[in-house]
Amino acid sequence: MSKITILSEIKRDKPFLEKVPKINSKEFDKVIKSRRSIRVFTNDPIPKEVIEKSLDNSLKAPTSSNLQTWEIYWVKSKYIKKKVVEACLSQPAAKTARELFVFVSRPDYWKRNNQMMLDYLNNKENPPVSVLKYYNKITKLAYSQGFMNIFGFLKKIYVSIVGIYRVIPREPTSFNDMKVWSQKTTALACQNFMLSMRAYGFDTCPMEGFDSSRLKKILKLPKKAQICMTIGAGKRDPSGVYGKQFRFDNDIFIKEI
Repeated sequence: MSKITILSEIKRDKPFLEKVPKINSKEFDKVIKSRRSIRVFTNDPIPKEVIEKSLDNSLKAPTSSNLQTWEIYWVKSKYIKKKVVEACLSQPAAKTARELFVFVSRPDYWKRNNQMMLDYLNNKENPPVSVLKYYNKITKLAYSQGFMNIFGFLKKIYVSIVGIYRVIPREPTSFNDMKVWSQKTTALACQNFMLSMRAYGFDTCPMEGFDSSRLKKILKLPKKAQICMTIGAGKRDPSGVYGKQFRFDNDIFIKEI
């Protein structure tokens, strides 16, 4: 029988965890510079069919309700690409990326797609009652917030009290619930895209820093839309993959509770 390793027994001084005692500011700046932009891409083109297949795979991201509440911007215009790169702050990977994609969460699409789903269910024989209830009732609750959001406020109180005393599952009854759901499904679509691109032998780099407000203006997005992630894609340059790795924290981030 193999021995089970307890998390608390894991030692911190592994080869990939390099300790830096009493590091000075110059050394710190040097390390930060080496760690910045862990992706550098070549100029090799990505076949169009690879991109299209990866985008198709991103649309197949699993959701709990089949309602798509995201959209993807494939930045092909040189002018807009330049603007997007500038909005990615100090991310050099954006400058070398062969292709740029912006994944946008669109909770405002919920109403339209919900009606499409209802139309589809109405054309089916004997659709499940629970499914009809979800699309016909629950999603309407989420959008009927009333004047000055008074209905939404009362619904929150009702759900909290009933949820506490009757121990029933909390249903999505506010636009904020839909917003969170939309962001999560957009992140899944983004993940599917990156995994697909890497399966075809290309690399992707999610931009850690980008100016969301600036990007929304560039893409002319409505107020309720949210930028989920900007992705750079291309063939990875082996000379610019990872800088020297350091850790500046005192405790390992694995805790047994």
